[in-house]
Amino acid sequence: MYEPIRTKSVHTMAVAPGIPHRSRDEELTIRLAGQLTALLTVTDELHALTECATDRAALASAADRIAAEVTRLSGHHPLRAEPSGTDDRTRIPALRQRARTLAGNALAVATSRDDAAALTLAEELLAIHTPTTPDLATA
Repeated sequence: MYEPIRTKSVHTMAVAPGIPHRSRDEELTIRLAGQLTALLTVTDELHALTECATDRAALASAADRIAAEVTRLSGHHPLRAEPSGTDDRTRIPALRQRARTLAGNALAVATSRDDAAALTLAEELLAIHTPTTPDLATA
């Protein structure tokens, strides 16, 4: 009635022997370390732009904890970029929004990875970068 298939389907994945493959957990670890490293860069930039001593101390502490977490995840210290050097304080709201987005992404990956330490850190960072006063433009 029909002729059997003699060749492999183009839809089957060929496993190349020389290509390394990572597990899901390894991929999530790499992704989490990347999200936290990006958050570290934004936190350092905010630290450089913030004038309030209390906020600067909180941001410095957060940056140190992020760096420690990235070191735990990746096995090496993260590269830390120098702040841009501009005193443009109008960038602070955009940087805070970027930090909230990155902290939320880190929170999602830490939840998927079931990593309690990273989950706690991401929640704390999300709280740090969430404004305490409501934005009247969006209210």
